Amino acid sequence: MHFARTLLLTGLATLCLTSAQAADVDGTAFEDEIRLAGQSLQLNGAGLRTRLFFKVYAMGLYLTTRGMDPNEAITTSPPKRIRIVTRRDLEAAQFADALVDGIRKNHDAATLQVLEGRVQAMRTALLALGRVTEGTEVLIDFLPEGGTQLQVSGRAQGAPIEGADFQAALLRVWLGQEPADSTLKSHLAPGH
Repeated sequence: MHFARTLLLTGLATLCLTSAQAADVDGTAFEDEIRLAGQSLQLNGAGLRTRLFFKVYAMGLYLTTRGMDPNEAITTSPPKRIRIVTRRDLEAAQFADALVDGIRKNHDAATLQVLEGRVQAMRTALLALGRVTEGTEVLIDFLPEGGTQLQVSGRAQGAPIEGADFQAALLRVWLGQEPADSTLKSHLAPGH
């Protein structure tokens, strides 16, 4: 009886420990749960963005409910958070232009025309960084009131960018029909 109870308690402790552990992506830890705008968000998935054979950044996607597929992740109501940790030094222009390119690849000309001013506002905010060094944390917070706030190393980068359509457009960079990295997409939204 004592052995069975000890085994059961050990199993429960292991289960609790496992569910509370953070995900690790190439040495970058992603918490299983965070808080944003007064709400609890769950890590939907995390992965590594590579280009050719270079490691570019580790990324985690936080949503109100775990297990969403790409379309659900794009269309579900905020709050949401993307957390990126760079794995190499980058010129801010490289990072900004990659995001702009990802938005362009996933939208038609009419939609791009509607988004253009906000896409350029994001690009301008990122260009102000000059250079992004390895280990830099970039947070993209999708807020309930429809704004998207960029933070770099704990500091707001530019003003919030308005519009749920902009939020969806930015998420499509990683979760759209033409993702920046299809392997990363499958890790961010395992229901893919």
